[in-house]
Amino acid sequence: MYKHLFLIAALCLATPALAQAPDTVFMEQLTWDELRDAIAAGKTTIIVPTGGTEQNGPHMALGKHNARVTFNANTIARRLGNALVAPTMAYVPEGSIEPPLTGHMRFPGTISLPDPVYRQVLEYAARSLKLHGFKNIVFLGDSGGNQPGQTAVAATLNAEWAGSDVRVHTFFNYYRGDTEGDAALMMQRGIRKDEIGDHADVRDTSLLLATAPGMVRMDKLQAGDGKNGVVGDPRHASAEIGRALVEKTVTRTVKEIRESIAKR
Repeated sequence: MYKHLFLIAALCLATPALAQAPDTVFMEQLTWDELRDAIAAGKTTIIVPTGGTEQNGPHMALGKHNARVTFNANTIARRLGNALVAPTMAYVPEGSIEPPLTGHMRFPGTISLPDPVYRQVLEYAARSLKLHGFKNIVFLGDSGGNQPGQTAVAATLNAEWAGSDVRVHTFFNYYRGDTEGDAALMMQRGIRKDEIGDHADVRDTSLLLATAPGMVRMDKLQAGDGKNGVVGDPRHASAEIGRALVEKTVTRTVKEIRESIAKR
């Protein structure tokens, strides 16, 4: 009797569990057949996040944009309900490599693509996604240098695909859609106007504290001095401010994506 029970138990342990697709919106975490089934079930919107690998002052890690846009894309896709997220593009235009160095390329760790190369990567990512059945391809750029290429590629592909059921969308407002409103929100929480700069400042740092706090070195916060890569002053940044800014951005972007898709 015990021998039979042992055999039954062994067979149960050896039987693989029924496969279930993971609870994720990230395409790269799915198998090809799970992705096929998700598209067939109506997940035909795909977000293509573009970040960047660049200096962010002494206090923030080089992958700030990648972490932030990936976090936000996840939230946006889940709120849309019918969307997935493509792998984040970590290499974008950041300045010239050949002397004289420009932009963030003056600091170690920054990686830059020439704009034509960046545009071609975007284009062929979109062409691949169209081939596999996505109907709405959303470029979500987390850095200023990403925007012109996204706008140009979207226009080119939409012209080529006119009359089809596929469309490319891009949203500058995701990146800096309400600078005055963001400043007002921060100032209501005790931030002085002179602390709000353009890079690695209180806004930038607060956003990362809300999305990837382990990438911020709180003991290295310092105001910009013209040499440290900071424009502004991050010393009063907080996760609470960052969460409020993220919520504004996500809510606005979900609304704009829905409206853009509805115009088709």
